Amino acid sequence: MILFPAIDLKDGQCVRLKLGDMEQATVFNDDPAAQAKAFEEQGFEYLHVVDLNGAFAGESVNGAAVEAILKAVDFPVQLGGGIRTLAHIESWLEKGLARVILGTVAVRDPELVKAACKAFPGQVAVGIDARGGKVAVEGWAETSELSAIDLARRFEGAGVAAIIYTDIDRDGVLKGINWPSTLELANATSIPVIASGGLAGIEDIRRMTDPDAQILQGAISGRALYDGRIDSREALALLKGEAA
Repeated sequence: MILFPAIDLKDGQCVRLKLGDMEQATVFNDDPAAQAKAFEEQGFEYLHVVDLNGAFAGESVNGAAVEAILKAVDFPVQLGGGIRTLAHIESWLEKGLARVILGTVAVRDPELVKAACKAFPGQVAVGIDARGGKVAVEGWAETSELSAIDLARRFEGAGVAAIIYTDIDRDGVLKGINWPSTLELANATSIPVIASGGLAGIEDIRRMTDPDAQILQGAISGRALYDGRIDSREALALLKGEAA
């Protein structure tokens, strides 16, 4: 079970949004590479990064910040936001990313996702961001008629490394992970699922250790880590079944 600390990039800074709203951004660090290094030193073993500007623009906008992160740390990094072509995927993987996360393109061009999985086995994840159970795209600016489960099932057997499932209605508001919908999705697909959106505190970490949650690959934490609501040492010890 992996706990992924999150770095969301906006205008070169490390921020957290509220409900995916770019106008409701709180800056937590103006040096994303230093923040990534701090997470590594705290004992985390994998980093989740999102290029927020890129998600809206449809291309990398915070590339320099991502490259600085990759140079600063040794642990694996996954990146989403604005990655829409095979050439773009290949370029990022060559720069040292462990895996790319495809969101909007998974809805718009599922065949590209399947081709990417074939070309880069184990290095392509799909980001499913849902509002009211329906998949949102273009940096969450648009909501489709597609359900999260229907989208996940499109990629059964395609070689997708993981699904990052975000409940937009809980993102950045510390209401707790939407466990029913997250576990429903995880049980509806054979692809490993990572929970995202709303992780509020140590109770969510404890919930991750319950038997029914073991189906998940892990969960992503953003604001709760930055606000100090979660002690990284305690959380990581809990997930490893150790006393902090």
